[in-house]
Amino acid sequence: MSLLHLVVLAPFILALIVPFLYKYFRQIHTGWFVLILPVILFSYLIQQISRVASGDPIKASIPWIPSFDIHYTVYLDGLGLLFSLLITGIGALVVLYSIYYLSKEKEALNSFYVYLLMFMGAMLGVVLSDNLIVLYVFWEFTSLASFLLIAYWYQREKSRYGAQKSMLITVFGGFSMLAGFVLLYLMTGSFSIREIIEQVSLIQDHTLFIPALLLILLGAFTKSAQFPFHIWLPDAMEAPTPVSAYLHSATMVKAGIYLVARMTPVFGGTAEWFWLVAGFGLVTLFWGSFSAVKQTDLKSILAFSTISQLGLIMCLLGLGSASLYYGSTTDAMYTTATLAAIFHLINHATFKGALFMVVGIVDHETGTRDIRKLGGLMSLMPVTFTLAIIGSASMAGLPPFNGFLSKELFFTGVLNASKLDIFDMSTWGMLFPVIAWLASIFTFIYSTVLVTKTFLGKYQPEKLETTPHEAPIGMLVSPVILVSLVVIFGFFPNLLSYTLIEPAMVSILPLIEGHYQVDIYFWHGFTAELFMTMGVIALGVLLYLGLSKWQGIYNLFPQKLALNYFYDQGLVSLERGSKRFNSLYMTGYIRDYLVYIFTFFILVIGGYMYRLGVF
Repeated sequence: MSLLHLVVLAPFILALIVPFLYKYFRQIHTGWFVLILPVILFSYLIQQISRVASGDPIKASIPWIPSFDIHYTVYLDGLGLLFSLLITGIGALVVLYSIYYLSKEKEALNSFYVYLLMFMGAMLGVVLSDNLIVLYVFWEFTSLASFLLIAYWYQREKSRYGAQKSMLITVFGGFSMLAGFVLLYLMTGSFSIREIIEQVSLIQDHTLFIPALLLILLGAFTKSAQFPFHIWLPDAMEAPTPVSAYLHSATMVKAGIYLVARMTPVFGGTAEWFWLVAGFGLVTLFWGSFSAVKQTDLKSILAFSTISQLGLIMCLLGLGSASLYYGSTTDAMYTTATLAAIFHLINHATFKGALFMVVGIVDHETGTRDIRKLGGLMSLMPVTFTLAIIGSASMAGLPPFNGFLSKELFFTGVLNASKLDIFDMSTWGMLFPVIAWLASIFTFIYSTVLVTKTFLGKYQPEKLETTPHEAPIGMLVSPVILVSLVVIFGFFPNLLSYTLIEPAMVSILPLIEGHYQVDIYFWHGFTAELFMTMGVIALGVLLYLGLSKWQGIYNLFPQKLALNYFYDQGLVSLERGSKRFNSLYMTGYIRDYLVYIFTFFILVIGGYMYRLGVF
């Protein structure tokens, strides 16, 4: 067993020990013991950056079920390393934050940290597995761990409802994904991702290509909350804030992003993959940002923001896959979208993780997340306000923060895509920059709402459950670190260019030789992207100032046409239907049950005798 295997298994091993630590060391917060592991794992992975960046991935395998080509094979390349660093790095900061957020006297910390470690191990398993069946096992483990974490406060009806919804939607997608993996096996005779990529020409000419593509994308879209499967994410916000900061901004929701990125060498370069990934991503980007503006709960604003940002990354991965149509190329015309997707993936984890923690601080210190009750907290919570304004500015794509750089690359990506001469882009291509620009305006608006409605305006102490004050230093450390990265990656983006971004690009768009030119900087002159940004700010300010005059448009959408309504009615119909079906054979009479038993025996024995040729 290699060290890389232990990276995946270590969280599960510690999860077995946590209940004993909780029982015998009650005077110490269990999180201090748990914190050690992600720090060690992150340190180990940091040491692998130079090796992976040089083009030397780490691979190790343990036979599991050789007769079915199922092996516990781990593979650390640029894409796997990037996600592993996010999982362990953000994980360490979340554990540190949770130590001060969750009381050791009031909370069942043994359960919380067991579930959190299960999730950490499962996510590492997903991003480091080379075998599709092993990946699927870890994939469903993330759904299980997420269910337990969302339902952590199971006494609350909303927590149980949110956990159930996330479980049903993501597990449904997982089953679909498994069926797609089986179809890939039927086409290639292998479950190894490396071996499947080597048989791309065979796969794309196969009759099972489209069914496999659709089923795998269904799994990715449900996990990453793409429209119309996004409805589970806002309800998952009933989880404790550390869970939201970890699962629903930096890790679990990005599992679908990872799957699309990992499968791009297999399905990329085709019109079906291009339009489905980019199209659903674009719709999700707009709908998430549009819906975030009307929310009154801080975590709901961030939930719909996350949906929108995931759509942005998904759209970029779809647009970037067009480069595979032209073969192996490093032309920025075709690869900027993929570069923007990877860079924004990192940036989103930093500013959104920090903002979730800021919202948790506000909730912890005031007793509410309702922006109608908040306001005027700037002077009472100056550090938290500073963190919020930097994180929100980055989310809105304002300079000089990292979100501005990746947003400019996003605009470049959609503008380049509109000029493509493939896949009918000459007809529909202009939709991408137009919708992307409109979505960015709503992003600016909800980012402004988040800051101004919470920290500016009138202070309303009579509506708060407690007297607000600045959070303890321990609770501020994690968001301060994340916001520091927002600033550092903004001023020095090329720290990541050839250490993390370029190796990840090679994993998504394989090169025959050479390197991708990754040079990220602020000033490109007076470009179309800069004018788009100026338009976003100008129109965003005007719409924010007139918010009360046009916000009524949200009331025009009939409730009975909402996706949540269809979900709820579907569950009700399913329950009623199952009761009616059960009543048909569960009659309460023994004679009926004997008829079922004897009929079953007659069919089984009779069928077997018929097969043997007895009659």
